[in-house]
Amino acid sequence: MNGDFVHESEAKLSIYDSALMFGDMVFEMTRSFGGVQFKLDEHLDRLFYGLKILRIDIPYSKGNLKDVCEEIVLVNKNEFNSNDEHRLLIDVSRGLLGIYQGVVNVKPGPNVVVADFPLKWTVSGMSELFKSGINAVITSQRAIPAQFMDPKIKNRSRMFYLNANIEASLFEGNNNWALLLDSAGYIAEGTGDNFFIVKGDKLITPEGRNILRGISREYVISCLASELGLIAEEKNIEPYDVYTADEAFMTGTPFCMLPVTSLNSVPIGEGQIGKVFTQLLSQWSKNVGVDIQLQISQWDLEGQSKGSGPTPYSFKDKSRRN
Repeated sequence: MNGDFVHESEAKLSIYDSALMFGDMVFEMTRSFGGVQFKLDEHLDRLFYGLKILRIDIPYSKGNLKDVCEEIVLVNKNEFNSNDEHRLLIDVSRGLLGIYQGVVNVKPGPNVVVADFPLKWTVSGMSELFKSGINAVITSQRAIPAQFMDPKIKNRSRMFYLNANIEASLFEGNNNWALLLDSAGYIAEGTGDNFFIVKGDKLITPEGRNILRGISREYVISCLASELGLIAEEKNIEPYDVYTADEAFMTGTPFCMLPVTSLNSVPIGEGQIGKVFTQLLSQWSKNVGVDIQLQISQWDLEGQSKGSGPTPYSFKDKSRRN
């Protein structure tokens, strides 16, 4: 944290920080495969693009920050189990608001925080989704258009994600994940994940206009699709296109890929895990030397309990029992 290694319990930001006042924070979250960080350069590139656009100057170059990321993995190595993967959380805030500088006893300037924790904290409990698939729920909460707040900058102003998750939690049944439309009624993204449909040998994903252009999304488009002889296309997708697709899936850094087998409880294709999804996930696992689905299922067997609060992808309402 700002150049020092501290225990998580000692890592603190001021209540007068711009991050708390305005959600004024750029961040990235990564994962490893076999202990090796995946696409760390791409994550850091996106972080620095956001910092540049939002005019947040930090005393680190990309190379400096990459060294910090690699060092913190080594510092924490003995705290992890042998089958754990390292999930890095990189937060950068603008720092203390000007009206409080010199008034409160807090050093002004940006805060740069890199935390390292086990990936299983994020994905524990997800193994069932590889078997049953997700029911995507289109919510009335829309994605915020880029002309209002550009979602391509990975920032902490994410109340619209949470609102969508709350709404999706009211839908009957299990495994309901929010799927947002943009202001024109086209499919945009999930609440922390990108969306694809499959038609024949073609992968179709929303244009990168009103979405966060995910690192995993780009890996599917630029690497996996070509390796498997599939065509990847970015275009506007309507709900009708999803209902009539052969398959659908989500992509995201922690879980890589998850199948979407229905939209608003209407089956997509046969309502089963699709052949193309299985091929893509298998190729990804082969490329990184880790059986992604098996690894997550093994973490589930460890029996880690989930809290009652919201997660990045869903909202838990303790008053409801599906």
